[in-house]
Amino acid sequence: MREYPKDRPGLTYHLTTILSLALATLAPAASANEATALFGKGNQLVQKRLFEEAATQFEHALEIEPELNAARYQLAICYFALGRNDESLRQFERLKKEVGPAHEVLYYLGRLRLLGGNEAAAIVALLPLADDPKIPDAAYYLGSAYAAAGDQTNGIKWLERAAQAQAHDYHVHYRLARAYSSAGRKADADREYALYNQYRNAERETEARMRACSAALDAQAAAQIAEACGHAADANDPEKLVLLGQLYGDHAHYAEAVEPLERAVKLDPGSFDAWHNLGLSYFRLKRYAEAREPLEKAVRMQPDFFDTLNLLGATLYVLGDDRAALPVLERAHQLHPDDAQLNAALDQLRHAH
Repeated sequence: MREYPKDRPGLTYHLTTILSLALATLAPAASANEATALFGKGNQLVQKRLFEEAATQFEHALEIEPELNAARYQLAICYFALGRNDESLRQFERLKKEVGPAHEVLYYLGRLRLLGGNEAAAIVALLPLADDPKIPDAAYYLGSAYAAAGDQTNGIKWLERAAQAQAHDYHVHYRLARAYSSAGRKADADREYALYNQYRNAERETEARMRACSAALDAQAAAQIAEACGHAADANDPEKLVLLGQLYGDHAHYAEAVEPLERAVKLDPGSFDAWHNLGLSYFRLKRYAEAREPLEKAVRMQPDFFDTLNLLGATLYVLGDDRAALPVLERAHQLHPDDAQLNAALDQLRHAH
């Protein structure tokens, strides 16, 4: 089997859903290639949560190619993360005019309007998203907008729905408790405040356990690792299992990462994070045949995420399935055209076909 490429850094997540590159319109000129390269650099910086530096890359890309709407979307995200809300709002408003009311755009417009005190505009933006499974917290912000506007009936309606969908999110229970309290429903408010305290304390406990596991892994103390990491995650909580798998992976304990991640994908087959990190763990262990299926599933969930595309392409390449590897690596190349390792593999594949 061929040895491309070496292990890649672990995936760093940001809070947003990346808008499909189908939004982008590129001119067939050298300047378009330069804009695409800047866009790729910006995405790398976003993954590291370096939003200020990423924004600079996206700004330069848009100076060269103003119609590169994928870069405009990411720029708007960076402005939002940096608290530059007026600038973020202007970019999202422009996207709405140019590409239509995409749900990802409406989501941020709704949140920005809510942050700016325009509850009516926030409701208009968020209401079409309430049943979109890809934006699970839309109901939370919609309920918050209604409650802030003084419409306690609709506020409670949507916050109750959010509490059902995100039962362990203490933020939702806190907001719902306040809505109940404003409506004079003391017993319901007391119940939600109790849930808020319960889940907030549970999250703090989880964080403490993860820190203890991380410290044991740093110390490379086998007995401490077995004790601290063995109690770090709830065996029936897929999100915590993914965190544990990532923690093992960050400390190069790749074999130990597999078990919690395998359990996570069984508990939550719709989790991109679980599938990606399971595939990454198999890849790091050079169990390429086993890495293929989880990475293919992760790519279907987020087809424009470079790290997953690159891992899948590398896996297919090592397995000798050049026909399947080539389009995957071509797609990854569009996102990061300056990746030397990827370019070398692509040149070899192109010459072979």
